[in-house]
Amino acid sequence: MHLPERGPAQARIGISIAVPDPWAAHLQEARRSFGDTQASTIPPHITVVGPTVVDQAVLPAVCEHLEKVAGESPVFRLHLRGSGTFRPVSPVVFVNVVEGIAECEQLEQAARSGVLAQDSRFNYHPHVTVAHEVPDAALDRAFTQMAGFDATFDVTALWLYEHGDDGVWRPQRSFDLRAE
Repeated sequence: MHLPERGPAQARIGISIAVPDPWAAHLQEARRSFGDTQASTIPPHITVVGPTVVDQAVLPAVCEHLEKVAGESPVFRLHLRGSGTFRPVSPVVFVNVVEGIAECEQLEQAARSGVLAQDSRFNYHPHVTVAHEVPDAALDRAFTQMAGFDATFDVTALWLYEHGDDGVWRPQRSFDLRAE
């Protein structure tokens, strides 16, 4: 995973849609079974804004921005089904988002503005990673075993995560989607 450098008085954050249980537990266990060492440090999620470094003093403005974004976004249905991969560009296998793609894209565009405006390394593609930077055989196994995965849930909030010094991504605050 590409992580931007963080200095003193800065936080490394990410904005995501959390995958709820029971699917989160299933996806985390699957990721662990494929030998992905990040399974215990990254909760299952759909990234909205990837790892970003901000000054601690800017965090209140980030929260204010996310309140506005969430307040202007309606609750929506998200359907995860089947497996996909970014190979050969990146050694990643993921679960596909098959319903809610447009809503994820709208959230990403709105969140990646204002205080969080930034260029992205890749075009936005909502997904849930289940294997990253593991041997090819494990990627192949992940692709095959996750092909039958199917889960549907309502997205009701955005989450602000912070990356700790121990390498764990922890949810810090949720922002309820409230638009009609």
